[in-house]
Amino acid sequence: MASIHLSSAATALFQSDFSLSKSPTKRIPRLPTIARITNHTEGTQFNSSNGSPTVVTSSLQTIFTFQSTTSVRYSIESLIVQVNATSPVEVQSGNYGAGHAWDNSDARRKTKIVCTIGPSTSSRDMIWNLAEAGMNVARLNMSHGDHASHLQTIDLVKEYNAQFQDKVISIMLDTKGPEVRSGDVPQPILLKEGQEFYFTTRRGVSTEDTVSVNYDGFVNDVEVGDVLLVDGGMMSLAVKSKTKDIVKCEVVDGGELKSRRHLNVRGKSATLPSITDKDWEDIKFGVDNQVDFYAVSFVKDARVVHELKDYLKSHNADIHVIVKIESADSIPNLHSILSASDGAMVARGDLGAELPIEEVPLLQEDIIRRCHSMQKPVIVATNMLESMINHPTPTRAEVSDIAIAVRQGADAIMLSGETAHGKFPLKAVKVMHVVALRNESSVQSGVAYPSQLSSHESHMGGMFAFHATTMSNTLNTPIIVFTRTGSMAILLSHYRPYSTIFAFTNEARIKQRLALYHGVMPIYMQFSNDAEETFSRALKLLMSKGHLHEGQHVTLVQSGAQPIWREESTHHIQVRKVHR
Repeated sequence: MASIHLSSAATALFQSDFSLSKSPTKRIPRLPTIARITNHTEGTQFNSSNGSPTVVTSSLQTIFTFQSTTSVRYSIESLIVQVNATSPVEVQSGNYGAGHAWDNSDARRKTKIVCTIGPSTSSRDMIWNLAEAGMNVARLNMSHGDHASHLQTIDLVKEYNAQFQDKVISIMLDTKGPEVRSGDVPQPILLKEGQEFYFTTRRGVSTEDTVSVNYDGFVNDVEVGDVLLVDGGMMSLAVKSKTKDIVKCEVVDGGELKSRRHLNVRGKSATLPSITDKDWEDIKFGVDNQVDFYAVSFVKDARVVHELKDYLKSHNADIHVIVKIESADSIPNLHSILSASDGAMVARGDLGAELPIEEVPLLQEDIIRRCHSMQKPVIVATNMLESMINHPTPTRAEVSDIAIAVRQGADAIMLSGETAHGKFPLKAVKVMHVVALRNESSVQSGVAYPSQLSSHESHMGGMFAFHATTMSNTLNTPIIVFTRTGSMAILLSHYRPYSTIFAFTNEARIKQRLALYHGVMPIYMQFSNDAEETFSRALKLLMSKGHLHEGQHVTLVQSGAQPIWREESTHHIQVRKVHR
C-alpha cells in the first residue's frame, strides 16, 4: 500500500468543494487520482464510500492512501492541489516554508562539471582547488599519460574523498579508442592551400611533404574524393589518388601539422574495433583501481557495450559504462547503444568531423532527449571553453554553448584541454559553474513534466519519485533520500526537482557514482537499525554543514529497490520541519 506522510507541521485539510483563491496558478502534471483516504494514525479511521473526499485530521501524522479513481482537493497551509481523473492539476501556493514555492532559493548548481586531469592540474593542490571550484568528476584521458601518472591522480582523488562526508569526486576513465593519428614530426610542417601532401602506412616517415599514419588499414578505408580532417577540421585535405601504402592528397585548408594529430574521414568511421588491445589494458587498470565510470570511445554498436559489461561482471567490478557518441556509424544504432549503456557522452569533436557540422546541435539535443527518456545520465563535451586554454576569459559563443547544454537538461558538461593543459584551469571551472548556475535558475519555472507516467515510471518507485518531486517543487523543500543502491536518487534526478536531492548512502561506491547525476548531492553516512535516529543524524549533519536551517521543511523519501527500514511493499513520502 503506497502512502504519503505529512507531519503535523503541514496540517492537512480536505474538502469536497471550495472556491480557489486568487493566488497565481501554476500547472503541474496530472497525478494519479484518489478514491479512499485513510487515517492510519491514532484515532478514528475515515473511509470514503460514496466517491467523495473525506476530512482527515490528526495531531500526530496523516497518511493518504492512493487506491482507485475519483477527484479530491487538499490544502496544506497555503498550498492547494486539485487532483482530477480527467484534467491537469492546478497548483496555487502562497509563502509556504522559507520562500515562495516557485522561487529558486536553492543556490546549489545541479549540472555537474567533468574536468580532465593533465599536466596543468595533476598536483594535489590543483585537484583540491578544482574540487572546491566546482569539479564533480575527474576524467582520466588514456590517450595521454601513463598508468603511473593516472594512478597518482586516482590516489589524490580518493584522498580528497576520504576527508569529507558531504563532498565527493567521481573518477572517469576515458579510453583512447581506435584513433587514427599522424606520426611524429621533428618540427611542425606548414601545409599551404593547393599543396600536394602524402600520408603513408610506412612507419617513421617524416618529410616536408609526407608523414606516417599509425593505422595499417588507412589506405583501404579512404577513397578518392574523400575529405581528410586533421584535429576535427583544423585542417582539411582532399584525397586525389592512392597506392598500396600511400594516400596522395591536396591541401584544402592549411595550417601547421604537428606530431600525432588526429585524422578523420568525413562521413566515415575507421574499420577498427571500438576497444583496442591498449584499451583492454587500461580497462583492467580501471578495475584494479576501482574507478567509477568508463567512457568508451567510438562505440559503433551495442555489442561493444555488452562485451565490456560481461568482462566487468566476470571480474566482479561495479563500474558503469558511459558510451561516447562520436562516430558516424553509431547514429543508426543509437537506440540500442544507449539502451545497453549506463549513460552517454555527446563527444562533439569527432562527431562533427565525421558528420556535417550543422547536424551536431540537432544530434546533441536528440541524444539528451533519448537519455532522459531512458533515465540515464548524459554528458556534453568538447570545445566548451576552448579559448580559455590560452585566454583568461571565454568567448560569448562559448558561454552560450554551456547555457544551451544546461537548458537542454544535460546531467554534466565537460572540460578537456581547458583543465588538462590550459593556462587557466580554475578560471575555466568557475566560468562553467556560474554560467550553469545562472541558467538553471532561469529555466526552472519552465520545466515541463510528463503528462503521464511512461513505461519506465510505471513501477512504484518511479511513481513515488514523480510525486516526491511534485511535492518538493510545490512546497519549495529540498529532498532527502536514503539509499543503498542509488536507484531512488537516480529516479528523483530524472524528474529534475527544483531543490537539491540530498542522497544519504552507507556505500562509498554509491556515493562516488551519484556525483555525476543532476541535482544529487551524495553524502556518506552509516545507517542504524532505528529509522528515526538515522533521520535525526542526517538532519543534524545537513544543519551543521549549512545545507539546512532550523524551521525549514524537507521532503523525506523512503522508497526504491531495496527497503531499508520500511516493509518491502510500502513506500513513504514525508514532509518534516527541521528542529535542532
